[in-house]
Parts: sequence; C-alpha cells; structure tokens
Amino acid sequence: MGLVDVRRDDNIAVITIDNPPVNALNNAVRTGLIDALALARDRAGIRAVVLACAGRTFVAGADITEFGKPSKPPSTTDVVTALDAMPKPVVAALHGTALGGGLEVALGCHFRVAAPTTRLGLPEIKLGLIPGAGGTQRLPRLIGMAKALPMILSGDPIGAKPALEAGLVDAIVDGDVTAGAIAFARRLVANKTPLRRARDLDAKLADMRADRARFDELVAAHGKRSRGLHAPIAAIEALRAAIDLPIDQGLELERSKFIELKDGEQSKAQRHIFFAERAAAKIGGLPKDAKAREIKHAAVIGAGTMGGGIAMCFANAGIPVTIVEASKEALARGLDVIAKNYSTSVKRGSLSAADMERRNGLMQGSTDFASVADADIVIEAVFEEMEIKKRVFSALDLLAAKTTILASNTSYLDIDAIGAVTQRPSAVLGTHFFSPANVMRLLEIVRGKATAPEVLAATVALGRRLGKIPVVVGNRHGFVGNRMLGARSIEAERLLLEGALPHEVDGALVQFGFPMGPFAMADLAGLDVGWRNRKSQGLRAEIADALCEAGHYGQKTGKGFYRYEAGARTPLPDSDTESLIVAASRRLGLTRRSIDKKEIVERLIFPMINEGARILDEKIAQRPGDIDVIWVYGYGFPVWRGGPMFYADGLGLSYIRDRLSALSRESNDKRHEPAALLAKLAAAGEGFGSLEAKASA
Repeated sequence: MGLVDVRRDDNIAVITIDNPPVNALNNAVRTGLIDALALARDRAGIRAVVLACAGRTFVAGADITEFGKPSKPPSTTDVVTALDAMPKPVVAALHGTALGGGLEVALGCHFRVAAPTTRLGLPEIKLGLIPGAGGTQRLPRLIGMAKALPMILSGDPIGAKPALEAGLVDAIVDGDVTAGAIAFARRLVANKTPLRRARDLDAKLADMRADRARFDELVAAHGKRSRGLHAPIAAIEALRAAIDLPIDQGLELERSKFIELKDGEQSKAQRHIFFAERAAAKIGGLPKDAKAREIKHAAVIGAGTMGGGIAMCFANAGIPVTIVEASKEALARGLDVIAKNYSTSVKRGSLSAADMERRNGLMQGSTDFASVADADIVIEAVFEEMEIKKRVFSALDLLAAKTTILASNTSYLDIDAIGAVTQRPSAVLGTHFFSPANVMRLLEIVRGKATAPEVLAATVALGRRLGKIPVVVGNRHGFVGNRMLGARSIEAERLLLEGALPHEVDGALVQFGFPMGPFAMADLAGLDVGWRNRKSQGLRAEIADALCEAGHYGQKTGKGFYRYEAGARTPLPDSDTESLIVAASRRLGLTRRSIDKKEIVERLIFPMINEGARILDEKIAQRPGDIDVIWVYGYGFPVWRGGPMFYADGLGLSYIRDRLSALSRESNDKRHEPAALLAKLAAAGEGFGSLEAKASA
C-alpha cells in the first residue's frame, strides 16, 4: 500500500491516506488523492466515495516542511477542487484531529461524519498564516460567520459535538468511523440525496449580508489580540470577502493573502517557533532507556501566589495535590485565592461549575510538613532566598519518600547548592514556573549536575501533562530567561540615567511588540523582588533601589516607576519618580539627552542577544531555538519576531557585533563586549540558525 490506497466496498470506493504520524498533506499524498479521485469518478460501478485516514488521526495539516521550497503541483487547493467537483457523493470519515489543510480537504467533501472524540480546526493563524485552500470561504458558509470567524482568528479547534450542532459535520459515528462513513454513504445513494457543496451554501451568510455592521461588531469582539500581527488582518479581509464577493473571487483573494503571508517574515518567525518548540522536547544527554515515572500525587510547599498557581496546574491536569503552609492563616489565604480564581473562571464562562468543584476537590491543605510523605513530586515555592530553601529541602529530605522528586521553583538560585543539603541530589532539580503559574505556558526545567536521567524525564513528561512547554536548561545563576533579563535590566536603568523616562523606554518596547515594557513589568512583579536579589549578590540599581528604599515597590504600594490610582493597574507617569531619576543623573555627573526609539530598542535587545550567545557557548541552553521558546512563552517576546536569537539572525550578527562594541566603548562596560560565539559567527557570515542546522545534520 502506498500513501494513498483505494479499495472497493461493493459500490463504495474507500480512499485511505496512510502517511504517519499525522497524515500530513505532502506532495505524494496530494498526487495520490488526485489519482484516486479520478479512478473513483471514472469507475462506472462506484456510486459514492469515502475519504478516510489510517492511524490515530485524520489529516492534521499541511506538511509545513515544504514551505520555502519550490511548490509542486497538485496543491491542496487542487485536491479540494477535485473533491468539490466529484459528481458522486464524497463522505469524509474524521477521527483524531482534522486540522488546517486537513479540515479544508474535509470541507471540500460533500458530507462529513466524525468519531465522538474528533477535534476540528483551522490553526493557521498560529503560524502567521490564514487557511489557503478555501477555509475562509467554505467554513462560514457551513456554520455561519459568528462561529467561523472566532475559530479562524483564534486557531482553536472545536469538538465533534459542537461541530455537529454548528453544521460542520453531518453525523457523529460510534465505533469504526470508516465503517460508519460507508454506511452513511450507502444511505445517501439509496435516498438519492443531492450533493451538498459548501461553496453553494449562502443561507448562513444572509444575516451579515443584510447588515454589514454585524461583521464589524464580530471583528471588534474577536480581533483584539492581533496587535502587530499581519495574519489576523488578512484573515478578516478574506472572511469579509466571503460576504462581499462571489466565492471564486473570495477563493482567489484568500489564496493571494495566504501566499503573501507564507513568504513574509512574520510567518517565517512563527514557523521557527513552531519547530523550536518541538525541538525543545529533545533532551541532549538523556539515555534512550531513561523511563519517566508516573506522577500520581503532588505536593507544593507554599500557598502564596506562585505556590497556589502551581497547585492549580496540578488540579487542572487531574492530579491530586497537597498544599503545605507554615500557618493556618497563610494556608487559608492561599486556598481562598485559588477558590476565587476558579470562581472568576466560572463567571467568565471558561470553566463549568462542575469542573471547578472537581478541581477544588483535588486540592487539600496542610500545615504538617509530614503530609508530603505520599507525594511523587514535591515542588517548593517559598521565598526566593537560599537559606530558606536549604532549610525546606533539608526537612523534605527527611520526610519525603526516597523515590520522591524534590523540585525548587526558583528563578535564579543554584540548584546544585540546594541539592547538596539533601542525601539525594540525584532527585533534585529546578522547576521554574512563570507567573501566573496557572496561565503561563513556559516551564524552565533546571538540570543539576547530579540530577538523574529518570528524574529529568519524569519532570519533562509532567510538564507536558500540565499543559506547559518544558525547556531543559543548565544550572547557572538566572538560568536562561532571567539571566538575559538581567542584561536588559542593567541597560534599562542606564537609559534612564542618560535621559530617557520610564514611559519612553516602555513605549519603545511595546511598539517593538512586547505586551509591556521593563518598568511596567517590574512594577507588576514588585520592585522588592529584584531588590532582594541584587542585595544578595552585592549589586545595586541606582533608580530601582532608591525607589525601594523609599517604600515604593510598584503596583502593590501604588507607586514605583509609575504611580497607580487606588484599585487601578494602569501605570501613570509619576513626577516624583522623574525627579528622582533626574537627581540621580545629576549626582552621577551625567548630562541627560533625548534618546530615540531605535537606540532604546537596540540597547535593550542587543545585550540580551549577547548574553544568549554566552549561554549557548556555556551549554546552559541546548540550542538557539530553546532560548527563543523561553523568551516568547515566558517573557512576551513578540512571536512574530521569532525570539531574540532568530531576530538577531534577521538583522545580521555583524551589525549586532558592531553596535555592541560601540556600546561597550561608550558605557565602559566590558559586559557589552561581543560574546566569543557571536563574534565567531559574525566573522564567518553565519547566524545562530547555523548552529541548529549543524545540530540536526
């Protein structure tokens, strides 16, 4: 059997795609489908066709490894057109996932049946693309614009039941979905049911055509998160064309937009992150026989913001978790915050009341450290001070079972030093969750020098089970993300002292694509957090430390780099802070000047890239893509720029090297001297991407 097989079941032709693991629509599959459809069309005894897939899923999308290469006919559009034009009914038998080009192929069929657990969606927007084989034109005609637009703009799939209710599928089939589709096709033939081509259905667009303002209202409600992104704008244009234009013109517009996006820089960056996220799952130095033990019960030490959020991650994944606090009062406060978070989700409609009760039921509180005895993993989430963490781990070592994994939710402390206070350093590692832990997807997993392979494998598997994107990093102060953030923070302060104001620095980074700038972010996190960190290292930040010494910790105190009105989170320029900044410049003998946005962005981003090069050279990160994933998912680096290392390659490392050299001279700061790896790659005319290519060669 080839990638596409045709068999006959009496008068039904069954076309089966078998291209594991996800039946991607590569050129061979597309060619096979065109040939199989022609065969079924021309065979006199064939009355209907079933399109099915072998393995665990229907077609889960296009083969995006073909992007960037010369296109070879037939295209997915050609396949959909051939399906659409079939004179005999074609039934798609859907199971697993029908995504992207896979769903577009299903939309080209005349009817669709699905297994109960099928997920259907058009996720192209997440790769900086739009559907390119009719998705923006056929989906609204089948389910209406009010349902189609949110599906396409979010890229999120829907289940079989809502798909049936919307009209996307015609039946849900229990048992063998292919057999069910064959039976469905026989009924169509027996009843002489007319073909139902999605392209010919207009009834569900009538409301939008009668009142175009309704489309604009729909866009306003669902297009809020598209700042800086080209794909959502193109998707909205294509969807509008489904209302305004005949379908052939709409299809032509959609295709032109798709090609424009595919060849654009944003989609290249987003596709880079897609592949980098998957590459991050490959852990260097991990033996193939390292088995990940199952985590059946967890414990979290600390019921504060981080501890509570981490506990919610376990409950959300269906894993029982015990939350341990030193006092009943602190425990009650933590559990109350968790309950309020879940209650808010119920009010917003993102969580059912039954799910809230189930998740709350998976959590129990305790003030007895001995309650960790039954846990398969214990995650410590106490104050970020080494001596406190050492005391906690010394106690855990005595109380936890010998097979228990001991993890520290530290953002920068030495995992080896923490593990050294136990009799089981091989069971110790870092699990750096990002705040809010129940929302943020990144999980930095810190491998200590003694961390056992099976412990690492189990924690990575757990991270995926919690819905996180786990990235394994080495043990060095700040690991990857916060180490690079430290380089940016130093330069951010320097910009203030030289003439910029907080809102100018933040504004430049927001315009670059970050959700917020460094000073608004620091106010949100609490300036006292960084203050304690600097004091532990004997460091000083002139402005931030002065604000802390005045008791201005950011949002929590109503003042920091900005001021905050009572009950509000909007940062407002603060004249007192600005006076403090100007006075500091004068005290240090610095002449203030106007600094443009380009200089601000380069001085904030280039030191991060430089530190990233050092991290790679030291093997703290396995690959440049890991750094990009960390910064996109953990720190808000704009995904459409692909992360700092991918962005650097786009600018050219020789330019960054020269700017860093100039910055080092001007600031008299040796930290800005180009890293050895960056200088080496720049001299060779290469980028960080060449390291990825060599690693996978």
